[in-house]
Amino acid sequence: MDYIPAKHLLHRNKSTEWFGTDHTMNIYRGCCHGCLYCDSRSFCYQNPDFDRVKAKENALSILRDDLARKVKPAFISMGSMSDPYNPFDREIQLTRHALELIDAYQCGVAVATKSDLIVRDIDLYRLIQEHSPVICKLTITTADDALSAKIEPHAPPSSRRLRALAELSGAGVFAGVLLMPVLPFVADFPKNVLSVVDSAARAGARFVYAAFGVTMRDGQRDFFLDGLNRAFPGQGVGEKYRKRYGTRYYCSSPRANELWELFSSRCKELGLLYEMRHIISAATKSYEDRQLSLFNE
Repeated sequence: MDYIPAKHLLHRNKSTEWFGTDHTMNIYRGCCHGCLYCDSRSFCYQNPDFDRVKAKENALSILRDDLARKVKPAFISMGSMSDPYNPFDREIQLTRHALELIDAYQCGVAVATKSDLIVRDIDLYRLIQEHSPVICKLTITTADDALSAKIEPHAPPSSRRLRALAELSGAGVFAGVLLMPVLPFVADFPKNVLSVVDSAARAGARFVYAAFGVTMRDGQRDFFLDGLNRAFPGQGVGEKYRKRYGTRYYCSSPRANELWELFSSRCKELGLLYEMRHIISAATKSYEDRQLSLFNE
């Protein structure tokens, strides 16, 4: 494990629209999941060695100092630029120790991951949830393990993520699914979308939040499109993207409207939250004294 210097771990968000969090923390830099579509590879993030995971030097002492300076408890997002549950954390446990500090300083946390290692820390999420909001988000772009192995080659298969979701939900932790990105020409089919929703419901998810499309930027675009061609040889998937989207940033699925109607209808039927304001409201309604109820109806 290589270490890189850092001055601060907590960074204030410009908006609380993304799951209600007011701060972001990435205790690692880079990711080894190898997901073809990952936007964090983009040149704008200045991390050319993205596939190599590095930890922030003195991360826990820096985080402790950052938390100690807060006038009121923060609601912290983890997993925006690197997965906090990469394989190395099984041994060095920086994420677990960070959660211990978050609990000690009475802060909330919203974590996004593709790893079932998250179940290791169920005890801490339950402790944090006693005083502050917790949102555990498992990214699941397909319920098909064979397809997930092609587009997310080094991440745990979707079936393991769904089992982790079931464990979190069974322990009373507020948890759900990020159904994003839904890749055009690859996963934007009703059967795929509805199978994720149905699987999430069976696992006890509180919500499924979806985006029917994908982003492409300089530095990530060629990696993504070349990767699609390798993953789906002879199908010309990369060429379909180049022809339809060119250098566009957000590439919405041609089926986006149809999928949204099917998706939202199934979520309603199964009692799953799917709109951001309702997810935030449900996760934070017991903590209104923390002024995190901006999105309540």
